[in-house]
Amino acid sequence: MLRLGGREWEPGSFGIMAVVNRTPDSFYDRGATYGFTEALAAAGRAVEAGADIVDIGGVRAGPGDDVSPGEEIRRVTGLIAAVRAHHPGVVISVDTWRAEVAAEAAAAGADLLNDAWGGADPRLAEVAAAYGTGLVCAHAGGLAPRTRPHRPAYRDVTAAVIAQVTREADRAVRAGVRPDGILIDPAHDFGKNTWQSLELTRRTRELVVTGWPVLVAASNKDFVGETLGLPVGERAEGSLAVLAISAWEGARVFRVHDAAAAREALAAVAALRSGRSAGR
Repeated sequence: MLRLGGREWEPGSFGIMAVVNRTPDSFYDRGATYGFTEALAAAGRAVEAGADIVDIGGVRAGPGDDVSPGEEIRRVTGLIAAVRAHHPGVVISVDTWRAEVAAEAAAAGADLLNDAWGGADPRLAEVAAAYGTGLVCAHAGGLAPRTRPHRPAYRDVTAAVIAQVTREADRAVRAGVRPDGILIDPAHDFGKNTWQSLELTRRTRELVVTGWPVLVAASNKDFVGETLGLPVGERAEGSLAVLAISAWEGARVFRVHDAAAAREALAAVAALRSGRSAGR
């Protein structure tokens, strides 16, 4: 059982996490949702399209202008409070690696702390425990936040990912985080090259059998574009292919830019896997 906010997911069910970035330099939308009004509207559209979780970020994942903790807090907390007021039933996630930001976000109404940087700030688990939020335990290959990998090498990338994320999940439980609020994330492209991200996709089942629910955040990422030879704006079909493969292999939650398309794809996977009609 996965439980976040007021929502529960039974084993085998899927959750959709929609991306809303309050950043002026997002790799995907180039700042289209940086403005407060635009970001709130995007959250509303995602909920209407079927998103279960809205993931709010205030700092670009890749290199870029420095964003102080105070500025990150300003970008995310007001939006979290507004999304909570407008959409009380949706699960709200905050995309941050900083404990001080996470604490302010949780106080504003966030249900999940989405740390893509592999526990770079170990206090994040303490925040999750203190506020009763969920926590994402990801693998970033030991990289500092907002840095790109340089010739990453692993004897076995999937084994390395499993070792770290399960270790972080166990540490979180010891810190007091609810076990039913923890997800593990292989973090495609974070500390990995394209070949390694593709291998992780093919071997998703090995993460699933750890027993922790798996989050896949592959939407429009570089490994999809490099594999298919496509720029960011033309990676939708490739992103859905990764989503479908990961879902078939047992992943549970999917961080996406297009909630409606993800919902359709996951319904198709569920129907094909069960042999029952999707009701169309």
